Amino acid sequence: MEIKKLYYRIGEVADMFNVQTSTIRYWESEFDVLRPRKSTKGNRLYTERDLRYLQIIYQLVKVKGYTIQGAKDAMKTKFNKLEENALMIRTLNDAREFLVDLDKQLAEKQKQLTVES
Repeated sequence: MEIKKLYYRIGEVADMFNVQTSTIRYWESEFDVLRPRKSTKGNRLYTERDLRYLQIIYQLVKVKGYTIQGAKDAMKTKFNKLEENALMIRTLNDAREFLVDLDKQLAEKQKQLTVES
């Protein structure tokens, strides 16, 4: 079982969404809902809440092709539906990761049983 972290660094977040860290910083400057904490060294620390907002922004901008202004407008008018969709996407991605990991474990177990036979 994967343990969720309290905070994620910007590099980890960028990897999650397969974007550059500069994209994350740009979205932060454009979307008021993104307010990551900063460490004493000034490093951005993103919470699960921030990840949910980033999932919405990512879906609107990168997947659906919205402009930044279009994404802002959509978040103002359809936020609850967008948040619900982002949660479903996140849940499905987590389930997929679990199943891929389980498949790898089963393949390894089968390989071991074949060698022992």
